[in-house]
Amino acid sequence: MRVVFMGSAPISCVSLEALLAAADVDVVGVVTQPDRASGRKLKVRPGPVKALAESRGIPVLAPERVNTPETIAEIRAFAPDLMAVLAYGQFLKSELLEMAAYGCINVHTSLLPAYRGAAPIQWAVANGDPESGVTTMQMDAGMDTGDILLQTRVAIGPEDTAGDLHDALAVAGAGLLVETLQGLRAGTLTPRPQDAASATYAPKLKKSDGRIDWTMSAAAIHHRVRGFFPWPGCSCYLSGEAPLDQRVLKVHRARVVDATGDAGTVIDISGGGPTVAASQGAVQLLQVQPAGRKAMSGDEFLRGHTLQVGERMDA
Repeated sequence: MRVVFMGSAPISCVSLEALLAAADVDVVGVVTQPDRASGRKLKVRPGPVKALAESRGIPVLAPERVNTPETIAEIRAFAPDLMAVLAYGQFLKSELLEMAAYGCINVHTSLLPAYRGAAPIQWAVANGDPESGVTTMQMDAGMDTGDILLQTRVAIGPEDTAGDLHDALAVAGAGLLVETLQGLRAGTLTPRPQDAASATYAPKLKKSDGRIDWTMSAAAIHHRVRGFFPWPGCSCYLSGEAPLDQRVLKVHRARVVDATGDAGTVIDISGGGPTVAASQGAVQLLQVQPAGRKAMSGDEFLRGHTLQVGERMDA
């Protein structure tokens, strides 16, 4: 089976590696996002998918706009039997969706129709879900609305972060993609429509989503700390008269504590990290990062800062 792979993110590389290792799969071309400036010096570098493909001698296209007649013609020249898509970053018009005999197969990191959209991994953790998963679907013109081919479930541990779930779903998705191609080739898969009435959405994350709202419950705050790590991260502000950017406190790891107090108030500094009251319960900050400093344990933070019981953490 001749396959064109479309992807741009690190998670895409795991599935591309699986296709390259699969029997009876010939990756004839890769389509990815153009090179972007990154790092402190803003040096233009190839993305991870392009770097992987070029290291394996696979032809790469990196168009600014994938739906132009010129790019469509270049992709058609690969003569694909199937297009495999994972975290590519551009919408595909019908001419691309219908180009290959087996169509475009998308690997989506949720159990569709749950969490359609840009950030399914983060929102699953941030909402406190006990499990997530991966879906392969036949792409159509909608956003993650195509018929489901296969799904696999992945448990979310009580302390798992979005980063942890990302890595688990990367592996699960790679295996599911290969299994899907095998099933399509054998004619053993029956696509099933999604239940649109059950659909939920995972909108693209903004930095402001990570602002800790102490009027939420301690459990909800804990879920968000896990779900928004490593990006956009959760944060609050220490009290004081310094500018906000000097008072920001990033929270990397936390736990729920059975204690009460006025929401946003420090209620314990006895050890392990400051404990801050929420609307229901409290949150102990186990790993934090003050402005201009490296990440440190809650204990290290208490030893270096004159935090007092009764102080407020501003949202």
